[in-house]
Amino acid sequence: MAPDIIHDPATEPVTADPRNPDFYQNPYALYDRLHRNDPRFFWKDYDHWCFASFKDVSALLRDRRFGRQILHVATRDELGMPAPKPHVAAFDQTEKYSLLALEPPEHTRLRGLVNRAFVSRHVEQLRPRIAELANEMIDGFVADGGTDLIKSFAAPIPAIVIAEMIGLPAEMAPQLLNWSNRMVAMYMYGVTEATEIDANQASVDFMDYLGTEITERRRSPRSDLLTHMLTAEIDGTRLSDDEVISTAILLLNAGHEATVHTTGNGVKSILESGLDPRILFASDAQAAATVEECLRFDAPLHLFTRYALDDIEYGGRQFRKGETIGLMLGAANRDPQRFSNANAFDPFRADGANVSFGAGIHFCIGAPLARIELQVAFTELFKRLPGLQLAEPPSYNNVYHFHGLERLVVTWQ
Repeated sequence: MAPDIIHDPATEPVTADPRNPDFYQNPYALYDRLHRNDPRFFWKDYDHWCFASFKDVSALLRDRRFGRQILHVATRDELGMPAPKPHVAAFDQTEKYSLLALEPPEHTRLRGLVNRAFVSRHVEQLRPRIAELANEMIDGFVADGGTDLIKSFAAPIPAIVIAEMIGLPAEMAPQLLNWSNRMVAMYMYGVTEATEIDANQASVDFMDYLGTEITERRRSPRSDLLTHMLTAEIDGTRLSDDEVISTAILLLNAGHEATVHTTGNGVKSILESGLDPRILFASDAQAAATVEECLRFDAPLHLFTRYALDDIEYGGRQFRKGETIGLMLGAANRDPQRFSNANAFDPFRADGANVSFGAGIHFCIGAPLARIELQVAFTELFKRLPGLQLAEPPSYNNVYHFHGLERLVVTWQ
């Protein structure tokens, strides 16, 4: 049952509690109403304006008048921002040099030093390793007749792949996942102080571990991304240790989080569609098209924010410097003005596109890797388990904007 919302764009803001299971289990009911009424709206629960149309979201992701960072152009006092919380100092440190939080020129320099590791021609070489991992995971549960695919398949593969790219041992993947999941909890709506303290401790432990690895690389360099980040130069400058640690944490966190969600959401979409997986993954081209439709149909990230970097106007509305706006990626991907039969899962559609990886200077640096991981993992899974079926109704996590399944219990014949 869809949650009741109030939406008269002329007089009332939208109210939709992100912690309401009726909402986060099916946010698309709200999106349908927004697309029918007005996809530009003030979301009372978040206390800022949001944009849900594909046209607006795509444009605003590229609009350099909005940014992920604000304190490089304004002070906390000027913006009325509260002082940093001492009990999340370590977590804030990990965010300080994050690619997701920086704007040019710092963003340009840091991304330039990391980007070459994620170009398509490089990550294409990882296909055999990803296939090997997928089959190792399947071998671990195939005799059981059933499994929770999130824990046994979706989560470990991208965690191991990104860890190995950075230069960390595969056996560290469970610990990296633990730290990452605790840190990502900071992005929940209405986060509690207990969650903040736990995320901060995870940040401390994560930074300490990477600090030890950095010391080891300086003694004994390797052909891995961590060594590359420590030694590469642009215009005679290198990354500081703090920048390397922030970047490694971002890559480890973002390098598996969205892929885990898309794997679970995608398998759910495929199984519920009734389409024959043998057709959906009959060729590399069709596998790629199926992955793109999975990314569009049930996106892993539904809300991304930007700051207005100055007093500006967009879409006939004025925004003050420092004001937050919300870009609704999941809603944009279901915009009926952009997609025919937008609410239908159709891997054969001719109007395929999505904003699930963002756009502009903050377009996901790991998108080529994520696409290959998904194409290979899906292909191997359905090849090995052609009789895959849902064993219970899938349920989404209580983290609205990180839209992913809590469990995906399946069986096979």
